[in-house]
Amino acid sequence: MESADVSTGDDFTVRLRPVDEADLAMLRRFCVEPGLIGLDWAGFRDPGAPARRFAVDGWLGVDDGRLVVEVEQGQTAVGLVSYLSGRYGGRASYWEIGIVLLPEWRGRGVGWRAQALLCDYLFAHTPAQRIQAGTHPENLAEQRSLEKAGFHLEGVLRACEFRAGAWRDGYLYSRLRDDPSPWVRPGA
Repeated sequence: MESADVSTGDDFTVRLRPVDEADLAMLRRFCVEPGLIGLDWAGFRDPGAPARRFAVDGWLGVDDGRLVVEVEQGQTAVGLVSYLSGRYGGRASYWEIGIVLLPEWRGRGVGWRAQALLCDYLFAHTPAQRIQAGTHPENLAEQRSLEKAGFHLEGVLRACEFRAGAWRDGYLYSRLRDDPSPWVRPGA
């Protein structure tokens, strides 16, 4: 896969690239460090799972995968974007995407750019018409990030997630192939 990148104007460039062996330590951290991934923490996970998956397909599966978000400030890996295929009505395929950034890289414009780059990549290399992403109602930063990346709020998904001992609502956002690119909008 070719890498995709875009300058942030903050003296570094955001890029996406395939996972490599050196990234497995960061993936293990996401499995075992409570709070590192924010509201999406769902308890401890098998820290060996990322390496096993890497050995199978390098996290570049046909139906799902992960790409490393890095900044060209020493080629630093700062998080991951994910994609998972789905279908509506058995025919209309879509991608569900997600992101996790290390805490020190949040709030710096990396997240929306990485998600926009992932959309560009998926629209360029797959026939999907739709990309969607969910977030928590209390995650205002991610809501702004998705909107900057060209997503539109579709609505509330009631009781869609079990987190911290309770069923919680979520917000569903989408970006369609024909939606305007965030790279050409004023203020992007």
